Formats: sequence, C-alpha cells, structure tokens
Amino acid sequence: MGSKITVGLVYGGKSGEHEVSLQTAYAVMREFDYKKYTIKPFYITKTGEWKTGAALLAPPADANALRFGDGDGGTSSRSLAPLFSALDDSALGESSKAANSPLTKTAKQAAISGQSGAIAEGGDSESGSIDVMFPLLHGTFGEDGTIQGLFEMANIPYVGAGVLASAVGMDKIMMKKIFAQEGLPQCVFRYFNRAQWKKDQEYQLLECEISLGYPCFVKPANLGSSVGVSKAKNREELIAAVEYAFRFDRKVIVEEFIDAREIEVSVLGNDEARASVPGEIAPSNEFYDYKAKYIDGKSSMIIPAELPQETTDEIREMAIRAFQAIDGSGLSRVDFFLQKQDNKLYINELNTLPGFTPFSMYPLLWRETGVSYKELLDTLVSLAIERHAEKQNIDFIGETL
Repeated sequence: MGSKITVGLVYGGKSGEHEVSLQTAYAVMREFDYKKYTIKPFYITKTGEWKTGAALLAPPADANALRFGDGDGGTSSRSLAPLFSALDDSALGESSKAANSPLTKTAKQAAISGQSGAIAEGGDSESGSIDVMFPLLHGTFGEDGTIQGLFEMANIPYVGAGVLASAVGMDKIMMKKIFAQEGLPQCVFRYFNRAQWKKDQEYQLLECEISLGYPCFVKPANLGSSVGVSKAKNREELIAAVEYAFRFDRKVIVEEFIDAREIEVSVLGNDEARASVPGEIAPSNEFYDYKAKYIDGKSSMIIPAELPQETTDEIREMAIRAFQAIDGSGLSRVDFFLQKQDNKLYINELNTLPGFTPFSMYPLLWRETGVSYKELLDTLVSLAIERHAEKQNIDFIGETL
C-alpha cells in the first residue's frame, strides 16, 4: 500500500435501488479526503455491465457541469478483470470521450462517469492497484452478499458486512428469525413464497387476517428503500399488495400494523461496535415509503430523537445486539418501532448498507454523536483493512496428505 490508499467505489447495479446508489456514490466521491485517498470508480449498469473510469485525484466538480455519453460513461466489460488491474489507455480514452459528450445528466447520475475530478496520470504500479473496495450497491446483487463473495474470492479488503451478514440483513424473513433467536422483541409477521401463494391463496390470506388483522404491511423479503412495500386495509388491498411485492422477489413478508414512532440508530465497528444517538423519522406520507424517502422531500428527521435516557440506552443496546446477532461488521442502521400507546420497543429491521449521502440518517446520526462524514469514511476504510488482516490468520486449507 502506497502513501495514498486506493479505494474502488462500486455503485449502480441490477437493482430497484439503482438510482439511490448513484446518489450515494456521488456524495461519497465528493466527501473523501483526496490527500489520503485515490478513488477508482466502478459503475455497474442496470443490465449488469461493468464500466470503469479513470482514478480520481480530486473530488468531482458540480454535477450540472458534467456531460456524459450514450451510455453511462466509462468502458464496459463483461469480465471482472478491470476490478483488479490498471486501466489501459483505451479505457482512459473512452472515459475522456464520454466526458466531452453533449448529453447533460442530473446530480444523482453524476457519479456514473466519475470523470469530473483530476484523473491519475502515468502508469506506475500503485495507480493500478486497489487497496480497499467500497461497495455502494443498495439492494440486490450488492447488499445481499453476492458482491461480498466476489471480494472474498479475490482476497481483497472491502467496506461493510461480510457475506453472511449481508445476506441475512437483506432477507427480512431470515433476519427476523435470527432476531427471534436472540430474544429481540418484534411485531407479528407471516411469510410465504410465490409457489405457496399460488397453491393456496385462501389459506395464506386467512393466516394473515387471523394473525395480523388490518391494516397490515406487505413487503418483498429481499429489497430495501421501501421498494415494493404497501399498506393493506382490507382483503382486496392485501391481494393487490402481495401481487405487487412478488414483482420484486419470490418471497413476501406480511407484518402487523403498529401505531408507533419510527426510531433509527447507526452502528459502527467490527467486533467492538458502538451505537450513535437515536433519531426519529416523521414521514410525509402515511408511512415511510420510497416516495417519502427520496422524492417529495417533505419527511423530516428529528436528531436526536426526543426520548427518555432510559429508552435511548435501551435502543442503543438493542441495536448492538442485533448487529452482533447477524455477525455484522463496518456499518449498519437499525430501525425500531416505539409503540405510542405504551412506549414498548420493537425492532423492525437492520440495514447493512444504509443511505450514505451527507443528508442521510446514518451519517447525520453520527454527526450528532460527534463523528463527521469524513471521519466516518476514514473509519470504515480502517475497519475494512482491520477485518481483512484478521482473516488472513485463518487456515483455509488445513492439513493435507
């Protein structure tokens, strides 16, 4: 590792949260300390193509000044070789050509090119190596353990949760089963897959109606950012909500409605994790759906949440327990319901790759706790290197004949 740490940012991806990932990537590119880091962008299109840009030695300029080509900028490749090798002249040439194209994009798409800052010159060996990968892929194929498995196979450090924790954190059904084993209080839920739904829809409907009642929430088991989530107030709406959720996953989870405040807390660390102050979401819509999170801009965050110290302590302790229960590492945001009627606390879910723009809940909670955005990035890179170094002591081969 040279005087600077080279970080590979991977973003975009085949996911319903593709656009959210672009927002995160653009924000992270701008906030890294370029005196400490060289950034290499790796954009994955919605069809799964990898596109690489030249290494950045300065943060991207204002998004309004950026211009891109037909595509998404960079050089496409169906092989994964560009991840772990230097970019050749043709790749740099394509990137430069894309940067001069006449088509202007918006801020959330600015990260696609990664070409607005100063680019690395020369062909020394340091410029061609990646010290740490930083996946910023929200949702499927990025937050579910798949790309983490790729990095494990390549034996390269990467930011965030490992394969198991990522997979569990993505699958709400498996997550809830582990939380139940840990003794963490949760709302009542039911789940089924597409085959079970087709085989006996009436049985599944009755199970939900008897166990949960109305209203209830219907979600795809494997997705985030509230994509595919609906609130059902009767049987007709429940059937429509289940069919809608099956667009995004083969498994669906249905949860009881709790009249509650929505409280979130950020977790940072590996084995010795710590929790931030809690914050509260005041959604603009009936519930905190995709529109309320990313489109209308009317939802508000109350940081820190107005809570008794005893409740704050309980939330932070439960967040760390949940993080450790799935064998988390790096970062997570843990979401809770605080029932209005009796202040009973329920864990909702854990997100192993939460929104990470400077205006997202995760970094805002840490800012209130005394950790800046740049310090968060430094810490996450350090945690990735630390975790990778520890794993090098594991004997994966064992005794041989």
